[in-house]
Amino acid sequence: MNAAIIFGLLVILMLTGMPISISLGLTVLTFLFAMTNVPLESVALKLFTGIEKFEIMAIPFFILAGNFLTHGGVARRMINFATSMVGHWYGGLGLAGVLACALFAAVSGSSPATVVAIGSILLPAMVRAGFPKQFGAGVITTSGALGILIPPSIVMVMYSVATNTSVGALFMAGVIPGIGLALVLGGVAWYRAKKFNYPRQPKASLSERFRTFRESVWGLLLIIVVMGGIYTGLFTPTEAAAMSAVYAFFVAVFVYKDMSLKDVPKVLLSSANMSAMLLYIITNAVMFSFIMANENIPQSLAAWMLAQGLGVVVFLFAVNILLLAAGNFMEPSSIVLIFAPLLFPVAMKLGIDPVHFGIMMVVNMEIGMCHPPVGLNLYVASGITKMGITELTVAVWPWLLGMLGYLVLVTYWPPLSIWLPQRLGLM
Repeated sequence: MNAAIIFGLLVILMLTGMPISISLGLTVLTFLFAMTNVPLESVALKLFTGIEKFEIMAIPFFILAGNFLTHGGVARRMINFATSMVGHWYGGLGLAGVLACALFAAVSGSSPATVVAIGSILLPAMVRAGFPKQFGAGVITTSGALGILIPPSIVMVMYSVATNTSVGALFMAGVIPGIGLALVLGGVAWYRAKKFNYPRQPKASLSERFRTFRESVWGLLLIIVVMGGIYTGLFTPTEAAAMSAVYAFFVAVFVYKDMSLKDVPKVLLSSANMSAMLLYIITNAVMFSFIMANENIPQSLAAWMLAQGLGVVVFLFAVNILLLAAGNFMEPSSIVLIFAPLLFPVAMKLGIDPVHFGIMMVVNMEIGMCHPPVGLNLYVASGITKMGITELTVAVWPWLLGMLGYLVLVTYWPPLSIWLPQRLGLM
C-alpha cells in the first residue's frame, strides 16, 4: 500500500510538469510528515551520509572535462580523423559521425555534449555533401547516446553511488558493449546508405590520415589517461575524473588554443550549474531510496517475485519494459537514482551480476534518450537540425530498432558486459 502511495504521488507531481528533483523532494517530505513516524534526526543523518561518497566527486570533474572539450575544438579534429578513415565507404560521412561520436563519448562522458559537439559540425557537412537531413539526424541523435555507455560515463557513476558497485568495473564493462553498439549503429548507416546509394567521399591518402590523426591525438590521449590510469591502479575513477578535467583544460587552452583564458570562467560557471543540478537530484534520490528501504519496499518486491516463481528471464524482461517506459518522460540520471535502489535488491536475490545489471540499465537509458516524447537527444538534435520532434522520431526509427535488438543481446548474454572487467581482475 505504501509503495503505491509513494509512486502514485511521484507520478502525479511529475505529470504536473514539475522537475524530477522537486517532485522527488516533495514526495519524500509529504510521506515523512504525513504517513510515517521515522525520526527526523535519522533522516538528516541519512541525507549527509548518503551524499558524502567519494565517487560523487567524479561527476563535476567529468562534466568540466566534457565542457572544455566541447568548447575546445576537439570535436572538429575527431570528425576530420574519422572522415579520413571511413569517409570512402557507403554512407561515409554517416559512419564518420558514428566513429566521431564514439571517440568523443570516450572523452566527454555526456550524450547531449556529444550530440552538440559532433552534430553541429557534421550535419551541415552531410547536407552539403548530398545526404538527406533525416539520415544525418538519425545518425547523430542515436550515436550521441554512446556518451553514457562508453566510459567515462556520469550515469555509471550515479549507478555506482546508488548501488555501491565498483565504478572501475563498470567503466571497463562498458567498453565492449559500447564498441558493439557503435558497430550496430554504423551497420544501420552503411546498409541504408548502400540501399539508397548515398554519396561517398574520395578515399583519403595515408598522409592525410596521419595528418588528421596527429591533429586529434591530444584529444584521443585522454582516453588513455582515464582508462589506463584506472586499469593500472595509478588512480581511482574519481582521481581520473580530476586528471581528465586538468588535461582537457590544458589541451583546449594551451595546445589547440581554440579557447582563451578569458573563456574559462564561463565554462566553469556552466559546469558548476550542471553539477549543482545533478547533486540536487542525487540528494533527493538518496532520501527517496531511504524511504523505500525503511518501508521494506524492495525486499517485499523481491519476496513477491520469488514466491510467484518468476525467474531471471522474466525479471529482466520486465525491467527492460519498465525502464523503456520510464525513458518516455524521465532523463537517465533520474531513472538510475529512482529505479536502481528498487530493482537492484531483487536482481541480487535472483543472482544477477551487479555490473551486468548496471550495463543493461545504461543501454536502456541510451534508447530512452532517443525516443519520444522526452528523449533528451531528440530535443538537442532538434535544436541543431531545426526539425520537429515527430520528424526526428521518424528519422531515428531504423537506428532505434537496431538498438532494441542489441538491448536483447546485452540483457541475456552477461559475458558481453562482464568478460573484460573479470579478465582485468576488477570483479
